[in-house]
Amino acid sequence: MLKPILLVEDNPNDLELTLIALSKSQLANQVIVVRDGAEALDYLHRRGEYAQRPAGNPAVALLDLKLPKVDGLEVLKEIRTTDGLKPLPVVMLTSSREEQDLVRSYELGVNAYVVKPVDFTEFVRAIADLGIFWAVLNEPPPGSQKYIRPNK
Repeated sequence: MLKPILLVEDNPNDLELTLIALSKSQLANQVIVVRDGAEALDYLHRRGEYAQRPAGNPAVALLDLKLPKVDGLEVLKEIRTTDGLKPLPVVMLTSSREEQDLVRSYELGVNAYVVKPVDFTEFVRAIADLGIFWAVLNEPPPGSQKYIRPNK
């Protein structure tokens, strides 16, 4: 079974573009979409409406920085301080070019910080590359399942 990609995005336009880009990369991974930080934490902790979801972490969390309810930095902080979630790769996918956001994200243990390109073609390429890297090329921590792309 392939591990899903968790996409935490509140902006409808960015969400649509990200989903288009991920589909163009032809990943077979399911994309779980949540719209705010609180919902992301509910998903990760398997509580509320996600209490019955299968155990295990997603392949990667693509996390927006500026989120309603609980911001991306707080979500990242909780991920990195919760034993079962610590190994989860987290990519901060944001519009923020502020150095303080970049520095704070790395201080909290983000795996990558990607500024969303403004140009549509660049945006699609960046998201597709992210999806392929984290869901296919990256070697996950021990105990995780790695996707093996079938030969064509």
